[in-house]
Amino acid sequence: MGDNVVVSNMELERLLSMKGGKGEGSYANNSQAQAIHAKSMHHLLKEALDGVQLQDPNIPFVVVDLGCSCGSNTINVVDVIIKHIIKRYDALGLDPPEFSAFFSDLPSNDFNTLFQLLPPLANYGVSMEECLAANNHRAYFAAGVPGSFYRRLFPARFIDVFHSAFSLHWLSQVPESVMDKRSSAYNKGRVFIHGASEITANAYRKQFQADLAGFLSSRSLELKRGGSMFLVCLGRTSVDPTDQGGAGLLFGTHFQDAWDDLVQEGLISSEKRDSFNIPVYAPSLQDFKEVVEADGSFAINKLEVFKGGSPLVVNQPGDASEVGKALANTCRSVSGVLVDAHIGEKLSEELFLRVERRATSHGKELLEQLQFFHIVASLSFAL
Repeated sequence: MGDNVVVSNMELERLLSMKGGKGEGSYANNSQAQAIHAKSMHHLLKEALDGVQLQDPNIPFVVVDLGCSCGSNTINVVDVIIKHIIKRYDALGLDPPEFSAFFSDLPSNDFNTLFQLLPPLANYGVSMEECLAANNHRAYFAAGVPGSFYRRLFPARFIDVFHSAFSLHWLSQVPESVMDKRSSAYNKGRVFIHGASEITANAYRKQFQADLAGFLSSRSLELKRGGSMFLVCLGRTSVDPTDQGGAGLLFGTHFQDAWDDLVQEGLISSEKRDSFNIPVYAPSLQDFKEVVEADGSFAINKLEVFKGGSPLVVNQPGDASEVGKALANTCRSVSGVLVDAHIGEKLSEELFLRVERRATSHGKELLEQLQFFHIVASLSFAL
């Protein structure tokens, strides 16, 4: 794309994705931290699965991962879900049903890389126990579903378990008022809301809550009675929405400074910087709870803030250059597609080089300070 492309809100859904492929800056190679954080929450996931009402074994059991992206994490979590449900059927002395797993994300997601990572389907002519025992095989039918999870994706009363991790903090759009120079919410001089004005942050908060309301409304139609949802997204511990916690440190410090570098060096205009905003909002527990209660369809079985830890995975914590590269690659894996579209690949390369350089000079404190908190929600239908 050319250097003068500005991503409109209408284009965001078509464009937004984690960086595909298997290169150094790809999501597949920069999602180890998400894997570690997800594994640390497996006990909460299994607790939610224990509340799922088991259906007739002759009816296929359907699992969905919303916001699956293009790495192995989504495959691993589907394995955890299906193996746990099989154990529950076994404990009742019942043969387990057939399983179907849907991997869903926006159409721009790199489904090809994801499908290449899928293990081959085990032979359904053998027992389920043999399927599970077979190394590098899967015991479920798989399919991809492109589309926004803020709208309907499946037939009514079709899904037993919805899972979504590290996705709901991505908004359907940057709030229009944040991009409007005439608005008091205009986010001048910034590319994220961390440290922005309260009115700007509240515009993001309203967008998050409107999006989550759409998400819950859609799932309330698609989930089977007796089904369950397990949701994880970036969260914050501060009541102040301008303090975005770990997300703020990721996008509001060295990433922000790198954009300012491009402006000061005359590589882009300040207007070009100001027309770019990261469409992410890390909610508080209260932000999340208000929407669930207003929707009224779901009972909250669990809603808590969970400390995930650092998003940076490095072999040598004392090596500042490795820390700097890890931060730049993490930023690039989740925002690189949007940056490329906004300023072109050449300037995008310059931007992330500056992110790496700045992060390297603050390597030690980055590892200490950059900690992610997650909102964890287990929901089922209200009685």
